[in-house]
Parts: sequence; C-alpha cells; structure tokens
Amino acid sequence: MGEKVAVDGFDLADRRRYREKLHQCLDGLGRLLEERRFEGPRNLMGLEIELNLADADGMPRMMNEEVLRRIGSSDFQTELGQFNLEVNILPHELGGRVLDQLAEELRTGLAYADRKAGEVSAGIVMIGILPTLTAEDLVSANLSAADRYTQLNDQIMAARGEEVVLDIEGVEQLRYASASIAPEAACTSVQLHLQVTPTRFPDVWNAAQAIAAVQVAVGANSPFLFGRELWRESRVPLFLQSTDPRPPEMSAQGVRPRTWFGERWIDSAYDLFEENVRYFPALLPVCDQEEPLPVVARGGVPSLSELVLHNGTVYRWNRPVYGVADGVPHLRVENRVLPAGPTVSDVLANTALYYGLVRALADEPRPVWKRLPFAVAEANFRAACRYGIEARLQWPRAGRGGGLETLPVDRLVRDELLPLAAAGLDKWGIEPADRDRYLGIVEERCRRRANGATWQAEAYHRARESGLDREKALAALVRRYGELVRTEEPVHDWPAGP
Repeated sequence: MGEKVAVDGFDLADRRRYREKLHQCLDGLGRLLEERRFEGPRNLMGLEIELNLADADGMPRMMNEEVLRRIGSSDFQTELGQFNLEVNILPHELGGRVLDQLAEELRTGLAYADRKAGEVSAGIVMIGILPTLTAEDLVSANLSAADRYTQLNDQIMAARGEEVVLDIEGVEQLRYASASIAPEAACTSVQLHLQVTPTRFPDVWNAAQAIAAVQVAVGANSPFLFGRELWRESRVPLFLQSTDPRPPEMSAQGVRPRTWFGERWIDSAYDLFEENVRYFPALLPVCDQEEPLPVVARGGVPSLSELVLHNGTVYRWNRPVYGVADGVPHLRVENRVLPAGPTVSDVLANTALYYGLVRALADEPRPVWKRLPFAVAEANFRAACRYGIEARLQWPRAGRGGGLETLPVDRLVRDELLPLAAAGLDKWGIEPADRDRYLGIVEERCRRRANGATWQAEAYHRARESGLDREKALAALVRRYGELVRTEEPVHDWPAGP
C-alpha cells in the first residue's frame, strides 16, 4: 500500500490501457530474466514495521500526520489508518553483528518517535492489533489523508459492490459489516525483505511458504479485535476479509482472494508475477509514460511501474518484489506473515528464525517442498493463525522413509527447526553470540509455550477476574503491555496480570 498514487478517477479506457501495459511489463520482466540482467548475489535484507499510536489510557490516537511532522524523518511514513505509522530500516548485509545492529537502530528510532509522539499525548505501540480499537475507530473518515488510500478503498468497495463482512470465529465470534476497508488498518505487521538472484528466488520463496506457519505460531501477537478474543493471530483473517473485493457469489465460484497464500510451489519468480497479472484485475490502473519493451531492447533497465503497482495490490504472505537500485534490477522476497512486536528483542528473534530457516531449507538437497504438499502448508498456516503456539502442524518425517507426521509446533521447532535455523545463520556468517541470543528467545517461547498472544489473553482474563469490564480490561492490557515493552525484556519473561 506504500505506492504513491495521485489521480482523480479512472475511466473504462484506463483499465484497458493498463492491462496492455501490465502485459508489456510482464514481457519485459521475462526478457530481463532470460538475458540474466539482474544483480548478482549480495545477501541484502531489509525490515519494515507498522506501528500504532495510542494515548496514556491505551486508546488509539488519530494523529499520524502531526506525529510524522514532529519526527521529521523519511524513515517513518504513513500507513492506512490515522493511528498508524511505519518505520523502514535501510538495507543491511546479512552477516556479522547485523542482528544487534538492527536492534540498536530500532530501539533508537522507536524511542525517538515515541518521544515525539509524546509531545501530542500519544505513544508508539508495537502490537499486531491494538486491542482497544473499536468499530467506531475503523471507518473511512479515519483513513490517512493520501490519495492512494482513498483510491484503494473506493476501488475495492466498488468491485465488491456491498459492505465488507468480517466473520471470524475463534475463542469468541465476531461478525461485523463495514462500509470501507478501514478495518484493515488494525493489522500492523513486520515485513522482512531478502534480495535474491533469479536462480535462487524459487527455492527461497518455497522455503518461506513452508515455514510461514511456524513463524506465525511462535510469533503470534494479535488475539483481540473489537473487544473479542478470536484467533491467536487474528490479523491474518482480518486482513483477508477486509481487503476482499469479492462478493460471496464470486467467492463461491472459486475466484481467488487478493490476500492469498497461493496454490502451488514455484519454479521461477516469473510464475508469481504472471499469476498476479492473470488472476487479478487492476485496482489502481495508473499508467506510466515509460514503454518498457523499447527500454529493454535498448539495453536499459525499465521501472516496470505498472507491474510494481499492481503487484503491491495483491497481498501474498510472501510477495515477489521487483526493484531497481543504482540502475540495476533486482528481486526480493517480502515476507509479510509476522505481527509487529512485542519488543525489539522479540522482533529480532523472529527475524533470526526466518532468515536462518530460509537459508537452511533453500540449501537442502531434498527440499522440504518436495515432501510437503502445498495444500498441507496452507492448512498448517491456517492452524498456526488460529491456535498460535498451541498449534499442531504436519511436517515431513526425518530420514528417507517419507510421509508426514503431526507434531506440536513447540516440539517441531525445538527438536528440528532451531538447529536448522542456527546452521542457516552460520551460513550467513552471523556472529554466534547473536545467533544464540535471538534463537534462544524462540527456544524459551517454545519451552514455556508463551508468546505475545498468550500473554495478552492471560492479562485480559486476569483483568476480567479482578472485576474490570471488557473495555476496561482491554485498556489495562494495553497500558501494562506498554510498560513491559519499555523494560526491553522479551515477552516470554513478562509477568502475567494487568
């Protein structure tokens, strides 16, 4: 959603022209891949975190423009809701002390942003879904004042032709109809980027898909929405439903949702871009003046701006990204499955697990995706979102016997995946002390079966047992969460209670 869009509206010819340009961009991408014109290996990673603004009582503050003005840094940007910000960390090379470097940069940047927000009685909250958000907060009037958000809302709602219906059944049930996509603003996530060569891309993307369930299970931090306790990572079904342009009849016909896990393992990055063009109509048909094919024919590097914009409106949990830096094209895998928070240490633990596992699994001579049906990987993802660290996942048995076994995710991670992640971080050249520190946080979460979602749920229930009503219990939860974040202790060490 970060692409800048400045238009007054679209007519019928705009969509036809945009489709033509999309196919030209796709042909241009194919030519670049065939001619091996992409940047060589660099081991670059990037990190983005979406944030919430809340007041001292834990209630959302609709003032991101004012806070951003005070921060005065291009590292911080708007997001969909007026209570949202996003912080972007410059690309780093994977290796050495990069995890501790990232932790220091994040702590410094977030502390500065929090101080600036404090000047207008707000604070930064890094959490998957702010538990105190209400239906009255998530309305179109509270979308950020940027053309791209208004246009995106208008196009999704026009395609749908009726209200968005949220229907999530977990510990409790939520059913709610919205006249806009504003409920999506409740979702705040961590996005992990990894620049890879075209040859390496399919192995990395397949590995990322295979471990998406594990990432969510151990990192879940979004158990509440509109005061209801739902899934341990309610952000995932919320995002899917709130950005869905399909009326129920189109869904019943098997039309694919724009928030999409996918449906197959891939052999090339081209597969994903081609599917995005083939399956999904344009939401923002804004044409650039560049003609990509003549640029490629001259030996130049096209921006492929129509393809890039369109790709940004298909919300894959592992998204392919085309970019150009210093005049050279590159490809990235953007991992989008993780919620924000709770602490910087927790974010870096999730980061270490992801980059370590992706490297190890992509290097395996018998890839896990050759032994794990794609439909099972998707079922694992759904189970992890619903049950978090209590989930049971199907995973290929060790050795050459083949077949799948169903394991508690905490056991799968501790016995099999953490050693793989450690080996993967070693291949990246990560400092052993940093490797052990951050993977140790994941190990402790699994040992105690504790993460952000379990802490939030326990804190809420303790607050209710102490006599607080639902609204006051959620506010107490957010206030206590904020206090504990400032201790910088990882969430598995947090004391329970409001």
